[in-house]
Amino acid sequence: MIILTGVFMERLFLETALKDFINTNSGNFVGKEIALRPDLAGMRIFAEPLIGFAAAEDPYFAELKKPGIIGPHFLPPREWLPGAATVISLFLPFTETVKAANRQDMSWPALEWLHARIEGQEFQDELCGYMVTLLKGAGFDAAAPMVDPRFVRASPSITDKTEQGFYTSNWSERHIAYVCGLGTFGLSRGLITAKGVAGRYLSVITTAIFEPDKRPYTGIYDYCTRCGACVRNCPAGAISLEQGKSHPVCSEFVESTREKHRPRFGCGKCQVKAPCESGIP
Repeated sequence: MIILTGVFMERLFLETALKDFINTNSGNFVGKEIALRPDLAGMRIFAEPLIGFAAAEDPYFAELKKPGIIGPHFLPPREWLPGAATVISLFLPFTETVKAANRQDMSWPALEWLHARIEGQEFQDELCGYMVTLLKGAGFDAAAPMVDPRFVRASPSITDKTEQGFYTSNWSERHIAYVCGLGTFGLSRGLITAKGVAGRYLSVITTAIFEPDKRPYTGIYDYCTRCGACVRNCPAGAISLEQGKSHPVCSEFVESTREKHRPRFGCGKCQVKAPCESGIP
């Protein structure tokens, strides 16, 4: 039962509903008809999530419009949804099965990881739709930028794929997760959470009011120890201690995996076999 008080929604109800969906929905398991190997049929993709909440008027959302963070093309919550009160962010950690497989050959993505990247994205889209439907069914408005037709994956002002700024969208799931208190960035540009860096993010904006989470950090790199594991792991040489991650170099390698495994692609070597794989170092 949903317990409502005015414009507030019970957090426990929402979190329980989301975890139940993740634990039981068939989209979170590799289907027999699409499994890249027979033994991968039924493989679970995501473990239980971390969930964070931020007020839609959190001043950090305005910071994301600054050049060098995301840029002026970033759309803050109330541009996606008038009357927005809360932003809800989820980190979906990959299961140990997915992570362990991708630790084996550090030169090429495991088939388990390819499923997690592509079928995992399909499940994320489905979960976004479920969250929106759940909130609207409770009498609130909601929007999920990831599946919104207004979502743009690259900066519209930059067309050169060799520039870092090309790889900025008008809604960044990792930056949203940072604002919602889920974690801080690492050298690989991934977000290090209490359940590690190996996983995926999604978010929903809603008019429902939830108590915002207090960020347990002050700096954007607080959880990164700069140990260099992701630098050593990257098969493309796209990460350095001095400059962090080069998106163009990373993208070129990922495209090479698409050529072999189309329509699937991926890598994720910077997210495994490192102290931040499954927790905060």
